[in-house]
Amino acid sequence: MEKKDENEYITVKKGENFSEWYSQVLLKSGFIDHSEVSGCLVFRPSAYGTWQIVMDAVDKEFKEDGVEDTYFPLLIPERFLRKEQEHLEGFSPEVAWVTHTGDSKLEERLAIRPTSETIMYVSFAKWIRSWRDLPIRYNQWNNVLRWEFKHPVPFIRSREFLWNEGHSVFATKEEAIKERDSILNIYEKVLREYLALPGIVGKKTDKEKFAGAVETYSIEHIMPDGWAIQGPDHHFDGQNFSKAFGIKFLDKSGNSDYGWQTTYAISTRELGTMVATHGDDKGLVIPPKVAYIQAVIVPIYKKGNEAAVNDYAREVYKSLKGHCRIKLDDREGYTPGYKFNDWEMKGIPIRIEIGAREMESKSVVVVRRDTGQKKEVKMEHLVKSIGSEFEEMQESMYRKAEGFLKSHIHEAKDYDDFKNIIKEKGGIIHAPWCGSRECEDKVKEETSAKITNIPIKQGKPSGKCIYCGKKAEFMANFARSY
Repeated sequence: MEKKDENEYITVKKGENFSEWYSQVLLKSGFIDHSEVSGCLVFRPSAYGTWQIVMDAVDKEFKEDGVEDTYFPLLIPERFLRKEQEHLEGFSPEVAWVTHTGDSKLEERLAIRPTSETIMYVSFAKWIRSWRDLPIRYNQWNNVLRWEFKHPVPFIRSREFLWNEGHSVFATKEEAIKERDSILNIYEKVLREYLALPGIVGKKTDKEKFAGAVETYSIEHIMPDGWAIQGPDHHFDGQNFSKAFGIKFLDKSGNSDYGWQTTYAISTRELGTMVATHGDDKGLVIPPKVAYIQAVIVPIYKKGNEAAVNDYAREVYKSLKGHCRIKLDDREGYTPGYKFNDWEMKGIPIRIEIGAREMESKSVVVVRRDTGQKKEVKMEHLVKSIGSEFEEMQESMYRKAEGFLKSHIHEAKDYDDFKNIIKEKGGIIHAPWCGSRECEDKVKEETSAKITNIPIKQGKPSGKCIYCGKKAEFMANFARSY
């Protein structure tokens, strides 16, 4: 039992075969497992524990902003989807249908939710009568099922995934548009402070926006292989759904109007982005704030001192319990070296080593997962020291990820340069665009790079469109994207 099977180690390097590395890290670290249904994951405690921390952090911010939690059914009658034809066309390739109960065929097919607009808005139409009933700002944490793709990738493109669905109805267009910044700020805050993930906030093009939306805004990340991946988003849906579902109200003047709506989401895709961004050739590296286990104590024995070292390890455990999510690894039959490798692969932020020398000097050895840095800490300073290490590690991981993102944002002199950068370097190319769908399509067709978003924080566009040479209307971010 002491020797680790070679199959338990990561056998490829992240920088040489990212796709294989990513798959091995997720499985061999015990973060997830595959289920018997293609594209549907088993979240093991480490993964689900991380997601619970993200949910709690986001939900706390939502509630402080006035958003309330609710829950709506998993199954959606087909007639509801057909009420918003643009929405149906956007999702129809992805929908899985329930057609039978036992041997009996249902009179109407039921969709397993790809998203919940249609099931929720039938209720909204019943509940809203006056401006006094607005705004409604509801959120639900749930799972959805989308079946359109052939090759699922854990978290990145999963058929079933977990997320929040925010759905709001306002009395005015201005209120609906204003919500965007508060929600995106919440997402940015949680990404930075918990997952240590930077991103670029911007507006999606009409081609890339959410089906049924008037405008979509997203936070985009860059993966280690130079491809972009979309993170959380916010959609201004205008009155598209309210007109389809009859969500009407009497305003303060007594006139009838349709509600102005928004939707927004963060999903378990962020867990995949976190793993890809921070992991290394040894396995996972999980930011302290979202780690299911933040620190692990590993006793180191000499023959005859096992009981004494274990007693001291339990003393250390008790001193830290309540201050962090701590685990004592007193498994029998495994060497300290095996345990070190095991917890490194699982990405636990801090390892605490305790042996005879530490027991005698009333100290411990603290090892950081991200840097491998070791230091001796006296027991009386341990709680404060561990807290400081968590803070430093969290900030260091964010700075490293931010540096990677910035180093992978490029500018192209012309279209030939654009194509070379996409082919040789990857990453994001920040380039002028005339705003035409034709140029957007041609660039995608010729380079596989799409417009991920148009950054909110940018100056006036300068120069000519990177593709057609006409006057630029926007500075857009182009990248190959998951």
